[in-house]
Amino acid sequence: MKLDVIKLDGTSAGTLDLDEALFGLEPRADILHRVVRWQRNNAQAGTHKVKTRSEVSYSTKKIYRQKGTGGARHGARSAPIFRGGGVYKGPVVRSHGHDLTKKFRKLGLCHALSAKAKAGELVIIEDVNTDGKTSALAKAVKNLGWKRALIIDGASVNEDFLKASRNIEGLDILPTMGANVFDILKRDTLVITKSGIEALEARLK
Repeated sequence: MKLDVIKLDGTSAGTLDLDEALFGLEPRADILHRVVRWQRNNAQAGTHKVKTRSEVSYSTKKIYRQKGTGGARHGARSAPIFRGGGVYKGPVVRSHGHDLTKKFRKLGLCHALSAKAKAGELVIIEDVNTDGKTSALAKAVKNLGWKRALIIDGASVNEDFLKASRNIEGLDILPTMGANVFDILKRDTLVITKSGIEALEARLK
């Protein structure tokens, strides 16, 4: 498939042939869902923790006699039924991550790219060379109509462009190796440089 290439000032820079295996697939929601779920679960800290009955600071002495009180039979103040007692089957520190094969993760990224291409939310720009001025870049972004955009550059991100884009709301930039399904789907517009296209094709072939 062919897509028009533009410059940062909005002028045309020709066309580019995109690989159908990366940008021409029919997007499948089930594949995208599994990859996003794998990403978000791996990112979850899992540091939640409560104290169990054996961890709360209470004496293990029997709190009152077994019989004759007219109440329930209890052995210690640390029982979950009491205020301040241990929590029964509460959360513990653990990893929420699970495995997903490299082949499936790669497939998910291809479907995310194809989803953006099919929705008309994919933009190819020649490069992200800039003078490092935030005001000039902000004006260019506004003229292009990018409100919530993710820009994917080549193997490394242009330093001047990175500095200029830091204070622009809704604009994020990643190197090719940082491209992931969650970030691509979260933004309204996906912008990829020509060098980024080449690096993605080399990565996903």
